[in-house]
Amino acid sequence: MSISASLIKKYNIPAPRYTSYPTVPLWENKLNTQSWEDLVRLAFRNFGSEEGISLYIHLPFCESLCTYCGCTKRITKNHSVENSYIEAVLVEWNKYLALFSKKPKLAGIHLGGGTPTFFAPEALHNLLSSIISSSEVLDHAEFSFEGHPNNTTAAHLSGLALLGFDRVSYGIQDFDEQVQQAIHRIQPVDKVREATENARKYGYSSINFDLIYGLPHQTIATMKATFEEVAKLAPDRIAFYSYAHLPTAFPAQKSFESHLPDQDEKRALYEYGKNYLLNLGYEDIGMDHFAKPSDPLHRAKREGKLHRNFMGYTTLPAKMLIGLGASSISDIYLGYSQNEKNIHTYQESFIGGQWPITKGHVLTQEDLAVKNCILDLICRHETVLPISLWESLGEDNLWNLKEMECDGLLKMSGNKISVTNEGIALIRNICMQLDLRLTQNHALPIKFSNAI
Repeated sequence: MSISASLIKKYNIPAPRYTSYPTVPLWENKLNTQSWEDLVRLAFRNFGSEEGISLYIHLPFCESLCTYCGCTKRITKNHSVENSYIEAVLVEWNKYLALFSKKPKLAGIHLGGGTPTFFAPEALHNLLSSIISSSEVLDHAEFSFEGHPNNTTAAHLSGLALLGFDRVSYGIQDFDEQVQQAIHRIQPVDKVREATENARKYGYSSINFDLIYGLPHQTIATMKATFEEVAKLAPDRIAFYSYAHLPTAFPAQKSFESHLPDQDEKRALYEYGKNYLLNLGYEDIGMDHFAKPSDPLHRAKREGKLHRNFMGYTTLPAKMLIGLGASSISDIYLGYSQNEKNIHTYQESFIGGQWPITKGHVLTQEDLAVKNCILDLICRHETVLPISLWESLGEDNLWNLKEMECDGLLKMSGNKISVTNEGIALIRNICMQLDLRLTQNHALPIKFSNAI
């Protein structure tokens, strides 16, 4: 359902995306090498050894800069960087293997970027075959990667398929030529079609398109043309993201900010795109994600098994997500860590046998309670707050929840919160009311993108 212009104006404020709780800016950063190793051992012993672990591998290289992008990346056309980077990632993986009490069970792998398909198929094979051979791959394991349609070749797709990959996500963003020129993401429809058809040819069971609304020069007319092309290609999943404009953090975004749609125009773009997808038969999963009813992501939501982490929505049940590579983040349920962002520093850290971790957080019992409630809201649109958490909410938070109930965004019954259809679009705002860390540190200059 659409929400009114007055509610959009009222609630379009900076808000976390809640890929973690606490959010990265509010980590306590009291993590040292010994405490991280102890935490990994504890998590693996308590649940990781049986339910398996997931891996996120960050491959941060791109040949050209997409000016809208907020990811950690290095722009280069020098492909000689591939081997040394892969060697460093494997050294990091071996450090984790040394902490496990037995051969790990692998529940999933996701290759993110940057542009993973910057790497040659042979280089990716060397990396992944080493990791897979040191693990026991679970029957339900999900292997996926992010691909740029311009450089995802048949060799990439066939080689990764042989290793067990059957999910791919293509960064489309928009098909309009003027929009592509502005954001420096030039990719003809023919290249996207070729990459999509090749994925199906080599047996990929789930193809995702990333699309963005709120980009420069976007109008209802240009979005209609983009979605008509999307309809022809019929991906299994679609992530329809709000463009996050943070030019102080990402200066390249300044190049087009005079051509961005205003707040009302941006919301109209989302409503148009969402309704178009619903009419095509996609289901709204939440937080800008859509999937066909036959897709496992939709099935997981229907069965109450949907999960969310730094990779977004996932069907994987594993509580341990280990991040490998520069800037990658690990979420092992009991705590978080993030690696050094600078690629050279990341690789050099292993020379002295050090971990490349630069920040982290060990979750308290209160953190875990809040985390679980926020995940319930984002994945299932309802939660029951433990009495201790309910009593910890400040007066402002309780007042805001009551006001949101009056605005038709949620319903409260005792300590139970249920999100309405209108409230789903503002789920980030609702989660903020449970965010005790944010409440306690409201004076900090934290930068988040707007909720809408």
